[in-house]
Amino acid sequence: MADPEKLFKVNVVTPDGLIFSHHCTIVEMRAIDGQRSILYNHLPILTPLAIGEIKVTRSRQMNNAVNHIAVSGGYFEFSNNVATIIADSAERSSNIDVSRAEAARERAQNAMKEAKAAHDQRSLERAQVALRRAVNRISVYNSSK
Repeated sequence: MADPEKLFKVNVVTPDGLIFSHHCTIVEMRAIDGQRSILYNHLPILTPLAIGEIKVTRSRQMNNAVNHIAVSGGYFEFSNNVATIIADSAERSSNIDVSRAEAARERAQNAMKEAKAAHDQRSLERAQVALRRAVNRISVYNSSK
């Protein structure tokens, strides 16, 4: 008989509330210091997240489905086999409006050009963050297809 699958709970919370809550076998994310993968019984950890993709691999019973979630910063905490992601904003790939994300990317690129021309460092930095967020949303949408 096969060993029972080791699952743990993952919750993704934003200021708008809980957007994801399921059991899984692995969570992969981009922390500010690099890529991380968390499995059942991982040591407790608390780490800030970068703008990036969260991949949640579900159980064998769910055919090892992978859920893709775009986050724009926040924190990842794991203890007692519960992973909690507190994100500034988060969207499941199935909820991403890719045309809106592409429009945001274009606006950010235009804002960067204007900020460079005006030598406005603050506006340039804000536009760069907006561009990373838009590109991340597009990338997460495409990776789930």
